[in-house]
Amino acid sequence: MAMLQVILTNDVDKLGRAGEVVSVKPGYGRNYLLPRGLALPATKANMRQLEHHRRSIQAAQAKIRAEHEAAAAKVKEAIVSIPRKVGKEDKMYGSVSTKDIAEALSAQNVDIDRKIIKLDEPIKTVGSHEVTVRFSAEVSVPLKVEVIAVPA
Repeated sequence: MAMLQVILTNDVDKLGRAGEVVSVKPGYGRNYLLPRGLALPATKANMRQLEHHRRSIQAAQAKIRAEHEAAAAKVKEAIVSIPRKVGKEDKMYGSVSTKDIAEALSAQNVDIDRKIIKLDEPIKTVGSHEVTVRFSAEVSVPLKVEVIAVPA
């Protein structure tokens, strides 16, 4: 199957960084990358234009990285405490999800998107847990989450 060459306009996880020329399957490029403005077709005209815009892309990426690092510093300092009802033998009712963690952070004036909080599975036990907040491929920080038992 023929691959489609595209120029990435934004960083795309597990694919590449802005300004890179990558090969993708035609459906992925046509149905996902191009309509969302994440990439441009790698035509001769776009390739020439890319050379002229490389500096502006790098400046924009540096600005975004600085914003991510500032937000990461805020998150690194935060400790999230989430109360949950427990029954007999410290069995927790429900679980703690990324939405709960994001709401607890916003209560501390640290607003982040819940999609960047990485949990392998929802937290289902009381105690201290460490989750990762991944802003970008280079910027990720650990976050301490305390699940506190509240009698039912």
